[in-house]
Amino acid sequence: MRALFPGSFDPVTRGHQDVLRRAAGLFDEVVVCVMFNAHKTGRLPVPERLERLRATADGLGNVTVDSHTGGLLVDYCRKAGIDVVVRGVRGTADLDYELPMARMNHELAGVETFFLAADPALAHVSSTLVTAMDQHGRGRGPSPVRVPDPARSGPVGQDPR
Repeated sequence: MRALFPGSFDPVTRGHQDVLRRAAGLFDEVVVCVMFNAHKTGRLPVPERLERLRATADGLGNVTVDSHTGGLLVDYCRKAGIDVVVRGVRGTADLDYELPMARMNHELAGVETFFLAADPALAHVSSTLVTAMDQHGRGRGPSPVRVPDPARSGPVGQDPR
């Protein structure tokens, strides 16, 4: 079964990496896809997000990386023959946000949503917080929350900053 793990991934975090790794163990194929989010202002260009996702997916043979920045998630699912969307949830606020979309995706296209509970050690992490830390100079040094920039790091998982 093919699954879609969508997100803005701006930036990719250790929480995203954890959800992707776990989803790859549950599904035959996982497409991790940069999507447009009207509620977020993109900080990183899409090609950079894709590069970071490819580095994150390194070693996961059943994961492919793609982008879909125009149209609905269900449009992408129909085109790609995907019937399941994977979403990581950190708590009830995430569920409150995700459930209406999951219901609409099911109503529009029969797409099911599979929720993965966040690793408790990473449940406080969000792309918004990582971006805020970076903007205030607090994102430097080895970080348990941010996935390293492949252009500025050594092997995957090592961040020299």
